[in-house]
Formats: sequence, C-alpha cells, structure tokens
Amino acid sequence: MVGLMLSLGIVLISFEWSKPQEEVASLGELQLELEEEEMIPITQQQPPPPPPPPPQTTIIEIVEDDEEIEEELEIEDTEIDEEEIIEFVDIPEEVVEEPQIFTIVEENPEFPGGEAALFKFLSDNTKYPAIAKDAGIQGIVYVQFVVMEDGSVNPDMVDILRGVHPACDAEAIRVVKSMPKWKPGKQRGKPVRVYYKLPFRFTLR
Repeated sequence: MVGLMLSLGIVLISFEWSKPQEEVASLGELQLELEEEEMIPITQQQPPPPPPPPPQTTIIEIVEDDEEIEEELEIEDTEIDEEEIIEFVDIPEEVVEEPQIFTIVEENPEFPGGEAALFKFLSDNTKYPAIAKDAGIQGIVYVQFVVMEDGSVNPDMVDILRGVHPACDAEAIRVVKSMPKWKPGKQRGKPVRVYYKLPFRFTLR
C-alpha cells in the first residue's frame, strides 16, 4: 500500500512539473495592422483655349490737301432792311357751293319701269306695322326725297311731309331708302338733283 501511494504521488508530481500554463488572457487577442488608404486627388481636364483671332490689317489712305474745290457756296442774304415793306395778301377761302336742288325740271325723275313699276315696288316692299294695325291706325304718309344726278336716292335727304303714326312714318322712310336707282331728272339736258314727293297709303281691310 505504501509503495502504491508513493508511485501515484511520483506520477502526479511528474504531470504537475511538465510546463507552466499560458495565461488565458493572451489567447483571445487579435492584432490587426490597418493600412492607411492612399487618397488619389481628383483632377479636372480643362478645355484647350481657343485659337487667337487672325490679325486684322487696316489700310490707311492718305489724301492730299492740295485738291481745290471748284464749286463755291453762295450764301443768300436773308436780312431785311428796315425800309423794306412787307405786304400781306389775304387769300380768300374757297366756298364750295352745293348743287341746286330743283323742284320743277324739264324732265322729271323716273322710276325704272315707269309709274306702274313704282307702285308695284311700294306694294311689294311696304309692310303694315303691327303696332299701327293693332291700334287701328290708317292714313296716307307723304314722303319727300331727293333723286341725285346719278339717279340714286340720297338717304340723308328723306323727310316726312305729313305723317300718320311714328311706326308708319319709319316704314315709309325705310322703303324709300331701299329703292333702286332712278332715271335722273334733267334741266337743259344735264342731270340735276330733284325733289320728289311720294304718298304711302296705309289702309286696313
């Protein structure tokens, strides 16, 4: 038993005496050496400068001053002597005379187609105003107008000599202004302006 105990003790001492244990703290360390990255500078390429403009050549002409001017300027004397008398001439204003409008002429104006065509034109184009018809107004409207030298009816010279109702009067004026050209009246063989009177009969049936 004693010998067994001694042999076990020697074995244990031999195991304990082999190598010292390394420190545990040094086992988990990681040593890394970080290398600094080299920064590459950014460069921009500038466009090449434009070529210089071609040199301009200027031509200078030398003119001699020895040339003589043949023409001489004549300067008129605009000064007025005190003895001179200035006469003012009155220019009369031109008065434009309106052509005469005749009442009686050698040849009266004539509607194209004659008197029968005139009354047919009046009956076809004259409309009885509704306001006058509803009011029972009737009668004869006398209109005076001017037939010009070219046979046209002057729309600014149409007048009511005797009226019946404003609506009837306006209708008569409208019909006269819508008339075609007449055969103009003549005096001594020349076309002239002539007054002409015309009745418009408004009758209820």
